[in-house]
Amino acid sequence: MSSNWWRKNEGIMGNTLFQLGLGQLISFGLAIMSFTASLVATKVDAPLTLSFFTYLALALVYGTIMLHRRQKLLVPWYWYVLLGFVDVHGNYLVNKSYQFTSITSVTILDCWTIAWAIVLTRIFLGTKYSLWQFFGAAICVAGLGLVLLSDAGVSGGGGSKPLLGDFLVIAGTLFFAMSNVGEEFCVKRKDRIEVIAMIGLFGMLVSASEIVVLERKTLEPIKWSAELISALAVYAVASFLFYTLVPYVLKTSGATLFNLSLLTSDMWAVVVRIFFYKQKVDWLYYLAFALVVVGIFIYSKIEKNQDIEAAVGDASPSPEYCLMDEENSNPRNGYVHSP
Repeated sequence: MSSNWWRKNEGIMGNTLFQLGLGQLISFGLAIMSFTASLVATKVDAPLTLSFFTYLALALVYGTIMLHRRQKLLVPWYWYVLLGFVDVHGNYLVNKSYQFTSITSVTILDCWTIAWAIVLTRIFLGTKYSLWQFFGAAICVAGLGLVLLSDAGVSGGGGSKPLLGDFLVIAGTLFFAMSNVGEEFCVKRKDRIEVIAMIGLFGMLVSASEIVVLERKTLEPIKWSAELISALAVYAVASFLFYTLVPYVLKTSGATLFNLSLLTSDMWAVVVRIFFYKQKVDWLYYLAFALVVVGIFIYSKIEKNQDIEAAVGDASPSPEYCLMDEENSNPRNGYVHSP
């Protein structure tokens, strides 16, 4: 009996450690994306080009799977055009912000996606949230407000125009929230492969068309050094893996562990800012980080309890509780879609 108990708990512990490790792998990948995006921003003003290669990779890999399946689209193509458009511009605004503000401000202000997603899902999808979830989100927003306060000069923010960069991030997270809600609508048809493939395809087309108009003159005089090409390649690989791994982690470990795992990427951003860019991190940032941790923990904990109650009370949960547990764009999860 003791032997069976040991084997059972050993399996549970091993699975938990695997989920923790995978969560930290995604977090580290997110930090790599932030670092390479900030590095590219110091060399060239081409935020659309930066994300283009990610969409290209998604379209090639997942589009090939779609072609192999030979199945018709479960969601009309024009929805994917809109989804690709808002996703591209979310990435554009956030990647653009690295030219004006610090990497630490960008990574933590990404949490604005949670607040926007609550508003959008409440208005358009009728999703119900508890007072505790609103309270958790409010604590997050308070922490993000401290970042703005720091970048306004109270403790001295990083970057050439930190407030401009901060507001670009916040605007970008609004687009990300719209993308998340759109993905939720599409993925309810239960085909994650189709959603990612179509985001990649139309994201690539939108990016390419806007690069010709907005970034062609910027790209023409560029000297393509090995460092710049490497940064673009690393960003594309890291973001491709992010799109691919996030749905699996959300399905196996849930929102709470996923959200808390992503917070470590903010600490990686601190390391990059201190040791690579040789910049001092304001004390207000650490206070803001602490508030965001508390807010996300409260938000995710209440959500987890609601999901358990829904599962116990009804074997067929209502659509309010079927919000993409297995996908990478769950507003209820507080998923932060980062560049």
